[in-house]
Amino acid sequence: MTESSLPTNTLTVLTAGPMLSVALTLGAFIAAQWLFAHFRKPLWMPPVLIAAVLLAVVVAISGLGFERYYTGAAWLTVLLGPTTVALGVPLYQQMHHIRALWKPIVMTLPLAATLAAVYALGIAWLMGATPLVLASLAPKSVTAPIAMGIAEQVGGSVSLTLGALLITGVLASLFVDWMARWLKIKDDRIIGFALGLNGHAIGTARAFEISPMAGAFASLGMGLTGVFTALILPLIWSLG
Repeated sequence: MTESSLPTNTLTVLTAGPMLSVALTLGAFIAAQWLFAHFRKPLWMPPVLIAAVLLAVVVAISGLGFERYYTGAAWLTVLLGPTTVALGVPLYQQMHHIRALWKPIVMTLPLAATLAAVYALGIAWLMGATPLVLASLAPKSVTAPIAMGIAEQVGGSVSLTLGALLITGVLASLFVDWMARWLKIKDDRIIGFALGLNGHAIGTARAFEISPMAGAFASLGMGLTGVFTALILPLIWSLG
């Protein structure tokens, strides 16, 4: 092997395996965290959104291509499941508060989770969206591991679903905060539950910034919304 062939072979190994995709993902997230702190943590620009934009630009400019990047970073999605399960720890810590509000939670969640899918589908349908787009948008308020499975089951595009998840999480974090101030709601339990129900993981991250109690109720809202949607949406979709 000649010395001149080493760079080419090294580049081939990096692009063929997961190393480059993982490095780009971690680098984008670290850069996003720095930018988020540098600009005084703007609510409308969370680190996950900054990282997604940075990563998209790098993948597009470098010529790596989405398919090659996604293949290399696919194993990272495996970590989404354990991460979601780990949210059971704050749930356990706040269980006494959750027990006290189980009736309003049980009554609110089915309606809210249904509306979260219905209004998005209604708007998209009125704008002439294709069945693929509709199927991709339906699980937009569900945490990523569950939403990806639902999208595949109902015939949607996982990539489009992930994009909808990102936008939904950012907007939910914005509007829930604004609405809470407008309606003068100061109960962290209500704010957290609304963030988890509508904004999945991004909303839950925002809730933990408010307080541990808000984070616990956001985890509850995110988990229950995921379970409810995973059970009901594919059934309704098959009947339609």
